[in-house]
Amino acid sequence: QVLLVESGGGSAQPGESLTLSCAAAGSARAFLFLMWFRQSPGKERERVACMSRGGLTVYADSVKGRFTVSRDNEKHTIDLKMKSLKYEDAGMYYCAAGGACLGELWGQGTQVIVSS
Repeated sequence: QVLLVESGGGSAQPGESLTLSCAAAGSARAFLFLMWFRQSPGKERERVACMSRGGLTVYADSVKGRFTVSRDNEKHTIDLKMKSLKYEDAGMYYCAAGGACLGELWGQGTQVIVSS
């Protein structure tokens, strides 16, 4: 059973926007924190944003001011709105759930391509 399902990845040009969505199911819904990670070839996995059920939010410095995370606790979803995309934002984005801002359950990922 896939407990975290991402959607919304795709291609964008630099400066454009994309929104990613993640829906939590089953046991994933019990975790307090939902978050987004990303990984690009040759780079370490980076936690992009993390949000608690109560709204506590943490962003990576690389995305502050450009990315916004939002969560709907009733629908068990977390969205990542990405603005002013840069080439370095490209990669595979993963939704994760955990008891803290550490991924314990993972989605399968959605690809973000930033290209002119």
